[in-house]
Amino acid sequence: MAMASASWVFMLLLIFFALSYTTLSIYQDQVGLMDWHQQYIGKVKQAVFHTQKAARKRVVVSTEENVIASLDLRRGDIFWRHVLGHNDAIDEIKIALGKYVITLSSGGSVLRAWNLPDGQMMWESKLPGSKGLKPLLLIPENLKVDRDHVIFVYGNGFIHAVASIDGEVIWKNELASEGIDVKRLFYPDGSDKLHVAGLIGLSKFGVCQINVKSGELLKHSSILFPAGFSGDLSFVTEDTAVAVDTTGTILVSLHFKDGEISFHQTPVFELIPEFSGSANLLPSEIAGTFIMKTSGSVIFIKVTNGRKLTVMDKFGHSVAFSDSLSISGGEQAFALIQHGDGEIFLTVKLGNDRATSILEENIEMDHSRGLFRKVFINNYAKVDGSNGFRVLIVMEDHSLLLLQQGEIVWSREDGLASIMDVTVSELPVEKNGVSVAKVEHNLFEWLKGHLLKLKGTLMIATPDDVAVIQKMRLQSSEKSKMTRDHNGFRKLLIVLTRAGKLFALHTGDGRIVWSLLLKSLRKSEFCDKPSGLSLHQWQDPHHHALDENPSVLVVGRCGPGTDSAGVLSIVDTYKGEEHNHMKLVHSISTIIPLPFTDSLEQRLHLILDVNSRAHIYPRTAEALGIFKRELGNIYWYSAETETGILRGHAVQNNCFLPVADDYCFESRDLWSIVFPAESESISATATRSLTEIVHTQAKVTADQEVMYKYISKNLLFLTTVSPKAVGPIGSVTPEESSLVVYIIDMVTGRILHRMTHQGSQGPVQAVYSENWVIYHYFNLRARRYEMSVIEIYDQSRADNQDVLKLVVGKHNLSSPITAYSRPEVITKSQSYFFSHSVKVMAVTSTAKGITSKQILLGTIGDQVLALDKRFLDPRRTVNPTQAEKEEGILPLTDSLPINPQSYITHNLKVEGLRGIATFPAKLESTTLFFSYGVDLFFTRLAPSKTYDSLTEDFSYALLLITIVALLVAILVTWVWSETKELQEKWR
Repeated sequence: MAMASASWVFMLLLIFFALSYTTLSIYQDQVGLMDWHQQYIGKVKQAVFHTQKAARKRVVVSTEENVIASLDLRRGDIFWRHVLGHNDAIDEIKIALGKYVITLSSGGSVLRAWNLPDGQMMWESKLPGSKGLKPLLLIPENLKVDRDHVIFVYGNGFIHAVASIDGEVIWKNELASEGIDVKRLFYPDGSDKLHVAGLIGLSKFGVCQINVKSGELLKHSSILFPAGFSGDLSFVTEDTAVAVDTTGTILVSLHFKDGEISFHQTPVFELIPEFSGSANLLPSEIAGTFIMKTSGSVIFIKVTNGRKLTVMDKFGHSVAFSDSLSISGGEQAFALIQHGDGEIFLTVKLGNDRATSILEENIEMDHSRGLFRKVFINNYAKVDGSNGFRVLIVMEDHSLLLLQQGEIVWSREDGLASIMDVTVSELPVEKNGVSVAKVEHNLFEWLKGHLLKLKGTLMIATPDDVAVIQKMRLQSSEKSKMTRDHNGFRKLLIVLTRAGKLFALHTGDGRIVWSLLLKSLRKSEFCDKPSGLSLHQWQDPHHHALDENPSVLVVGRCGPGTDSAGVLSIVDTYKGEEHNHMKLVHSISTIIPLPFTDSLEQRLHLILDVNSRAHIYPRTAEALGIFKRELGNIYWYSAETETGILRGHAVQNNCFLPVADDYCFESRDLWSIVFPAESESISATATRSLTEIVHTQAKVTADQEVMYKYISKNLLFLTTVSPKAVGPIGSVTPEESSLVVYIIDMVTGRILHRMTHQGSQGPVQAVYSENWVIYHYFNLRARRYEMSVIEIYDQSRADNQDVLKLVVGKHNLSSPITAYSRPEVITKSQSYFFSHSVKVMAVTSTAKGITSKQILLGTIGDQVLALDKRFLDPRRTVNPTQAEKEEGILPLTDSLPINPQSYITHNLKVEGLRGIATFPAKLESTTLFFSYGVDLFFTRLAPSKTYDSLTEDFSYALLLITIVALLVAILVTWVWSETKELQEKWR
């Protein structure tokens, strides 16, 4: 009996170990198994090198994403960075005293100093004035005022002298009263005067002299040029500038010294006999030289004696050049880069000797990066004492490269900091047929991995074993394979950047599978200013079309206005190849993906132009036939925010054009709603996703009654605010502000629900899913943010309140429904305080719509919070009944709780957060989450936990050992029992 008891204890211990493993939390070495986080900086627009021997070699950059960052020159890694506000664009950046980074931003109104080694902000100074003029920053090396080094700032019509130690304004001078638009600040070493040069209107050039210690205006002189200037000035020396007249055909050299100004005119055709059209000046900082651009070339022109102009070099438009750099011997050098066939040509020349090149290198480079946009040069001393050069290049696709000694030292794909849209694509199906050797190798690795995990579970693993376990997890072959998995976790994220480049990112580890700079979104003679708009699924093969690769549709336009001609590209998501691209003869204002596909599983798209005409794509007879059959079921809306008019539209007959087009259709207005301009202004809209799947229409309540969700993809959620409340929060009083929400049927224009929030204002963020809408706004009376929920239920099915009827099928759920009949709906709503400002909202989506929903909130702190939909249930009460508690209804509270563990991004930030996208996996419990801004973050979410799968690190070895041990224990117990029974019988 004692031995039998011992065996049961042994079995219980085994079960305990087995179960205890499955209840452990996430270990530190498990971070990164399901998520990845990538940091970027954006397209670089300014760069300053810092390469002192005693410090780390770095380059400090500012970008178009309002980022200031310090990069390691050896590897390109980020030492530190700061992302400024959306409206805080960086104007100038310089290094002062070898230890501070000085930035000027917000149009010259904010001056900051950052500690160079660690990026800590030392001080910030607000500079008043009216915005609109280009700001300037000047940091003299050897000038002190009251024992402080001085920083000169021009911005908002004022010149400020600021102390470098604490940012205090020493003096300021309002030059706006003199009428001069300052273009350059000069400080001659050892002087007590600051020289200011600029334009007065478009017909005068002016120069001012200011006392550096007091800010007193000492002298102001100007000269009239009757023909007028085009507006650009290029300063070749401290006393010579060059301008172009208003016709673009005459170069004007301006010489100014000691307050005396003179000018000399040189017709462009005297320098370039074949010149035609107009010329303009390119920004440059090359001593004694300015650069002019014509319709056919880029010309380097040298200025001597303030008057004489000499053509030095002539290049094509594909050339890029740097500013001049001081090198040993007091000479100036600059870098010149040109494109070749699969390579680039780097040349470093002296500023005063163009015939001699200090450096010439040919470097191989992929064409997928496009043309050069900016070049920055830095020098260093070689072992033999000669000059070596580093060149930092910004490419057309916004990538950043460092060239040194004929090689690309490192590169950064910073175009990913400007993602505009994202979609998802499946990976190829894994091919059958695997070698026996590979199977044996995989089996060995599988057994080795699970044995190591078992040692870790039993806490007998050595530190080396733990390191191996972590490496195996992070480099899991299953995670990064380029084929589909049965759970649908491995996919390709297809992203479109502002540079017009497509990237395919693997969801397993975030690596770039392929990238493509689209031809249709590059500048050409047919498309002067192309820009991308959106991404859409074009072809997603499933069953009979698996031999076709999936593809996406890239939509763009050839100009900044909505009336510009549109461009389309179709890209293979497996190979990253552009199958087709076309420039449309019509504009693109809206694109509507339709829920129809042709025999090749190409999705139909309806493109609307500014003339309210609808164009069907693909332009095939089969697609046209499908569209005509479904013509009566296609509706859309348009919201005119300026006039406050909401309209509903449908397709009519073919377009009346000089050239017949069977794929073009006129639209007709079905209805319109005019909001009173004196009380309401349209602020936000939201609709349901066309691809959303709803598992069931019925909702069983705690008292066993059935409520039927009013599910329609033709519903529109719209909010309006008082005209005075359109501005920022706090710009109006609660009595002057109100927020009105509407739920409108897009087919008939009926207003199904209307509600007013007095004393509230935007900005409004909203998300619409199934039969509910959740929106976020600011309550001025309570001085807090609020979130409200509205749920819509169908009363026309009120006879089906009995669950038994639903089970046995005695209901009218299959009866036809038409949007033209007046729906019988009821709404339930509730509002809650919320402690965070929200930038973007989204909702989780799963394959079958069974799993509970989570609301994904992108906060002002650039983190993402997942909030269970149960917290936003309008049926919550203060004291829920026992039946309501069993249903899962939570007690009512005035505010929504925030659990720190609910942050999807953990302790990370997605700096500059702009968007959130969710995609369903094949596993019903799981949704794929992707957020993007300056940074990228991806993870897998399970709102209702992973109820339909085991975790990836589940120990099958431990389970097998447990089962074997149980079988052995049962066998031993049976033998012991039989032996004991036999002994009892012999007694």
